[in-house]
Amino acid sequence: MISIIVFAGTFAVAAILLIAGFRPRTTRAKIDVSAVRPERTPAINDVRKVVKYSAIPLMNHLLQKMELAPRLRMLIYQAQVKWTVGQLMLMCLASGVLPYYLVLLRTGSVLPSLAIGTAAVFAPFGFLMFKRKKRFARFDLELPKTLDLMVSALRAGHSFNAALELAAREGSEPVRSELGMCFGEQFYGLDLRDAMENLMTRVPLRDLRIVATVVLVQKETGGNLAEVLNNTAEVIRERGRLKRQMLVHTAQGRLTGWVIGLLPIVLLILLYTINPGLESLLWKRELGLKLLYCGAGMMVVGGILIRNIVRLDV
Repeated sequence: MISIIVFAGTFAVAAILLIAGFRPRTTRAKIDVSAVRPERTPAINDVRKVVKYSAIPLMNHLLQKMELAPRLRMLIYQAQVKWTVGQLMLMCLASGVLPYYLVLLRTGSVLPSLAIGTAAVFAPFGFLMFKRKKRFARFDLELPKTLDLMVSALRAGHSFNAALELAAREGSEPVRSELGMCFGEQFYGLDLRDAMENLMTRVPLRDLRIVATVVLVQKETGGNLAEVLNNTAEVIRERGRLKRQMLVHTAQGRLTGWVIGLLPIVLLILLYTINPGLESLLWKRELGLKLLYCGAGMMVVGGILIRNIVRLDV
């Protein structure tokens, strides 16, 4: 009964904070310019960028003091998810508390429940990493096409800024939006090197780093930028072809890793469904707990070894 009350209270608090974090922004009232008196001094607009980590003022104040908050905000941006850092923290809290109490109420054992709850805390991060990896893969695929567009503009006699603007306007997503931000930063007075460094911070890919290095070196030393970018696009295409070929050759190993990692968990759930009394001995007895910990450690080590074997750097 105490566990149920604590779980209900924790879940209610998390739900209230989560709903408060998703509340829509209130629209400001429009000011009638004609009603303003001429003798009044016009209001000074603050054009500085205000970063908000949460819609809840207290949580936003706390997150602004944390060094981890900007990194989480960058992760959310790279995944292109309409979340805030505060919403991410509340989702992690709810994802950890709910499985912990459900497993605790079902099994009555604290350590396995704590282990499952701790693992479930990172579920939102796993979703963000999946979205981030998918977006970066799309970026790698569209980057050579965008470079071809810039090469055509440079050969037609346009400057690099004009070619960058053309790529930001006519390119494919997600390359177009990132190059648009890079062009906008230069348009408002930022140096090319700083704009490229910001671009590489937002999209930390090796192919994009090669392109940025080529552009910066050409700016300092001179040369035919169109020809260099054309060769760079060919190199990126060849690296992409080799990556896809390596994925084909390592498909069996990656499938083996997934089977080895998921098979014990699936079997444990199925056997517990068939005979709960027999399977519950694993977490109700000391020997069973030791076997669970040993099996979990061996699964982690095996997964790391298989990942290192099938992961090849091109």
